[in-house]
Amino acid sequence: MQDKTDTPDTQPPSSAAPPAGPEAEAAREEPPQPTPEALMAEAAARITALEAEVASLKDKWLRAEAETQNVRARARREVEDARNYAVTKFARDVVDAAENLERALASLPAPAEGEPEIVARLREGVEAIGRALLGALERNGVVRVDAAGAKFDPELHQAMAEAASAEVPAGHVIQAWTPAWTISGRLLKPAMVVVSKGAPAPTPAAPHAHSAEPGSTLDTEA
Repeated sequence: MQDKTDTPDTQPPSSAAPPAGPEAEAAREEPPQPTPEALMAEAAARITALEAEVASLKDKWLRAEAETQNVRARARREVEDARNYAVTKFARDVVDAAENLERALASLPAPAEGEPEIVARLREGVEAIGRALLGALERNGVVRVDAAGAKFDPELHQAMAEAASAEVPAGHVIQAWTPAWTISGRLLKPAMVVVSKGAPAPTPAAPHAHSAEPGSTLDTEA
């Protein structure tokens, strides 16, 4: 009987084979990681770009808000002007009536003792109507501005003539034919005025003729 000895199968050690497959390929192709300095620079650039975008959007918003405020203010002013000046033509007609009433009062004789009662009552009635009319105008923003003696103002006065005056300085109103009227601070009707151009120029004196008395002689010596 043959003696059989079991010998273990032994293989010489070999080095491990490198891994193969997609994971190995990805490991070999992975790019290098950015440095912290590069990351900080990229973040700073991104922050700068975002800040510039925010500033641009803020500027646009401020401009839009300012334009909205301007539109609101303009609309409010237009409504107010329409309310204040919608009755301008009517107010001008009422002012003409008030001036005619004042002319009617000026045409009445001055108060005198013993005058007819009808004249006194007529004067009192016209004066009362004039006061009531002026009060109604003032309550609606129409104001009378007297021009006599005031400095000429082209915004309120319309010069109808010029005249020399020793009492009134040049450029001032000598006489006002009608007063000025304003409505809510705006001119409604200018005053018709005569403007002073200063004191008249002195008249040159006429030369005096020296005549010789009869029987006298003229001294011709130098």
